[in-house]
Amino acid sequence: MKDWLRKHPQVRTIRVAAADLNGQARGKRIPARFADKVVKDGTRFPFSVLNLDIWGEDIDDSPLVFEQGDADGILRPTERGFMPMPWLEAPTALLPIWMFRENGQPYEGDPRHALRAVVDRYKARGLTPVCAMELEFFLIDDSGKTLQVPPSPRSGKRRKAAETLSIRALDAFDTFFTDLYDACEAMDIPADTSTSETGLGQFEVNLMHCDDALRAADDAWLFKMLVKGLARRHGFAASFMAKPYPEYSGSGLHTHFSVLDEKGDNVFDSGGPKGTAMMRHAVAGCLAAMHDATLIFAPHANSYDRLVPGKHAPTAISWGYENRTSAIRIPAGNPAARRIEHRVAGGDVNPYLMLAAILGSALSGIEDQAEPAPPITGNAYAVEGLPHIPESWEAAIDAFEQRDVLSRFLPKELIRNYVLTKRQELHYLAELSPEEQVELYLDSV
Repeated sequence: MKDWLRKHPQVRTIRVAAADLNGQARGKRIPARFADKVVKDGTRFPFSVLNLDIWGEDIDDSPLVFEQGDADGILRPTERGFMPMPWLEAPTALLPIWMFRENGQPYEGDPRHALRAVVDRYKARGLTPVCAMELEFFLIDDSGKTLQVPPSPRSGKRRKAAETLSIRALDAFDTFFTDLYDACEAMDIPADTSTSETGLGQFEVNLMHCDDALRAADDAWLFKMLVKGLARRHGFAASFMAKPYPEYSGSGLHTHFSVLDEKGDNVFDSGGPKGTAMMRHAVAGCLAAMHDATLIFAPHANSYDRLVPGKHAPTAISWGYENRTSAIRIPAGNPAARRIEHRVAGGDVNPYLMLAAILGSALSGIEDQAEPAPPITGNAYAVEGLPHIPESWEAAIDAFEQRDVLSRFLPKELIRNYVLTKRQELHYLAELSPEEQVELYLDSV
């Protein structure tokens, strides 16, 4: 880590940052000349900082604050190390960190540690999850009273229509995307294909598959930070908000995953299109936890505007082969690449919690050798009798708090802290107008 700074003497300051439960970067700005101390000894801030609400306020009834004296945790660098922050004007480095207790034990309220614990359970069984993510976001001109697509830097015109898989839409913002891919290269984020999507000024960038789930979540967290920061340098906003425009589809964060055994073979590969029994077990686990885990996949009030029938987001708890109307899709293609696509999460999620919930529930199904209901065919929105995910934020909070399924793979302290956070947000969001809610979520998520 120290070598990176020596190779980049132009860097004058660093940021040390950890992800809180909402996926917000919390940390400090430090002069680069003191970086060695951070690398060696870490830094400190209160445990409660990873349990702030979406405004960055303490949770009123959190036991982490006054009850425990607002005690400090120790935050140490993750294995990711230093990287540039290309969205800032001054040369600056980012050092991702995560939280530990004074005795060196991981802090269970840290979402990155929650994912690490799930990955450790896979390792104990000789298994390795392989993950890839598709991140959708909007480019938005938020300079006026009404949100709208930014004018093209090339033509100066606004295209006020969805342009699904349009090369013209990509070319209109070519300067931004060229800078974005250059920045991903500098930060070692494996950005692959980009497309225009069905929303107004909406795009998707795929991140390449990775056999390190922690790194995959890091990539998604860093990518969201980068896209939002870089867009501001280009004079507009980028938002992973689930549903900024009521009349257009929202932004999802679809996750593809498979599982390798100790030989490196895909345990979902049956040699044919149907997949193995272990794949079905993983599907069953994901379906069993989906209702109670919806709060992770849809963490904000605005998230539920996306989860409506017929808007390219799943509402029924179902699975199917090559079916994008179902919550779980098994893509076609080479059997060696057989995988599960989990389609519930919005772009506004915390990637660490999302992957912990997806991989944790899949492993629970594998451990139980559970069997899913038969796969659906056709339009899942039109199939009667299917169970559904919660329709409201409040119902999702209630379901999450029950934690019958979730406690198998999420720490009890994290579940408690997350519920307290969301109940506080639910209370104070009720005081905001729809316009104020959009303003809150546009930049924060």
